[in-house]
Amino acid sequence: MIAYQLGWMKFILNWEKQELKGISVITPCSEYKWNNLGGLYQRFYKEYEEYTLKELCSEFIKIEQEVIELVKSYSEEELFQQGCRKWAASTPSNWPIWKWIHINTVAPFKSFRGKIRKWKKGL
Repeated sequence: MIAYQLGWMKFILNWEKQELKGISVITPCSEYKWNNLGGLYQRFYKEYEEYTLKELCSEFIKIEQEVIELVKSYSEEELFQQGCRKWAASTPSNWPIWKWIHINTVAPFKSFRGKIRKWKKGL
């Protein structure tokens, strides 16, 4: 679950960096489309499979701080209005930036609770 969160937080940071450099952003990424998120999640898990829990937590804290700094850098308009970033308007949903950040950082923890309960029952 930490690998999943790291993957999405890094995507958000990368989308922003690419757009600021004038690079056209493909969401979620060039190798995966929105209809193949399962494959993307497997990529996240593979990327971090050799990390210890301590290393994962350390990386999470580092990337989380970068996301916090990114959010602080936005004006209220950039954060809450649609269309302020091309990467955020790259799907038909055309979400404002705050929604992308929420969906990919905070929201998954609700579903993680259920997955953890299910895992515990299986022990």
